[in-house]
Amino acid sequence: MASTPISTAAKATSRNAAALTVGRAPFQPRQIFDVSPNIPRSFFLGHHHAGLARMRQTLATVGLIIECRDFRVPITSWNPLLEQSLAAASPSERARIIVYTHTDLGPTGSGLGGTPNNNTPSLTELATRHLRDFHLQSKHATEVLFTGTGGGTFKSPTSALLGACKRVARERDNLTGLRALVVGMPNAGKSTLLNQLRKRGMVGTGKAARTGANPGITRKLSSPVRIVPAEGHDGGADRSLDGVGEGVFVVDTPGVFIPYVSDPQKMLKLALVGCVKDGLIPRETLADYLLFRLNLAGSRDYVRRLGMGAPTNDVKEFLDAVAKRVGKLAKGGGANYDAAAEWVVQEWRGGGFGRILLDEVTPETLVTAMEEAKESGLSMNQAKKKEKEERKVKNAAKRAGNLGAGGDGGGGTAA
Repeated sequence: MASTPISTAAKATSRNAAALTVGRAPFQPRQIFDVSPNIPRSFFLGHHHAGLARMRQTLATVGLIIECRDFRVPITSWNPLLEQSLAAASPSERARIIVYTHTDLGPTGSGLGGTPNNNTPSLTELATRHLRDFHLQSKHATEVLFTGTGGGTFKSPTSALLGACKRVARERDNLTGLRALVVGMPNAGKSTLLNQLRKRGMVGTGKAARTGANPGITRKLSSPVRIVPAEGHDGGADRSLDGVGEGVFVVDTPGVFIPYVSDPQKMLKLALVGCVKDGLIPRETLADYLLFRLNLAGSRDYVRRLGMGAPTNDVKEFLDAVAKRVGKLAKGGGANYDAAAEWVVQEWRGGGFGRILLDEVTPETLVTAMEEAKESGLSMNQAKKKEKEERKVKNAAKRAGNLGAGGDGGGGTAA
């Protein structure tokens, strides 16, 4: 089993979480999650490859890229393959807008477990600030928007996004209208966003793209869908359309996964938020990883909801409580662990059991992610070869260390 360490910030949070006493002794959350090295490391399917090739072919006619990323994994859902394949030589060649979806499912507070603190920005507010500053300062995007479907602070950004599309259309001044691609990882919210834009920008029209809870609903590039009408279509009554020419058309695209995920913990994160087909990663493993992350964040929603009385590091104990509470029982009355784990994952995706970020978002982690992305344009075989070579180096260093510790013939205890 490969051990996955946690970040410095997460360690500090978990130390605070440990201060919550359970009976006479404080609860100590796990500091390391053991990940099997045998879990699948890819969800890069044939239609992902074909869709990416088709996107490249259309770039000559595209003036805007709208990339969707899941706010719960704002760094892990950053796909270097899309970055490299669709990058423009300069912002003047092709504009880019990054939209973080599911922002309403981020932490609502700043304290332990995301609890409210009126004197401190929430963890979500801090993350959005860091993300916006990073992208704009590094010129990764011309606009950075945050969306949610559950109301509250982060609602649908259709007005802001439509306004941004109109500005780009004016700048491009294309006689046939502005063409845009909506791209991102599987199940990142691309089709939902397109439907929102269509509904708001073209009043009285229906859905333009099929949507669903599972990745892979969109399997090929769609036909261009108009989201902004042509200038003067209403006799000039709508002044916001001045200068947009023939309007704005958007093409929905298949979600494209990373060819190979070298870090197994990243694969767990992507599976938790639904970027990977359900069932590819064992459900009980996902439930265990979620329990690990909830405990580290100090979230105790699951303890209250399940009537457990105390937090736990034991996934079986956790799923036993779930099975009893929601009726996920096998024949004979015992827990159906697979069904209970599936219920847990779906409940968390909808905002239950604690709203947490699975990535640490700081200026430093964003810079590190950018550096790693530069080295991520590897094929699956290349990535596996590199990982194997790195593992050999680590094992050789470990063997050398063991020999050094006991190879002096003294047999004494090291100081």
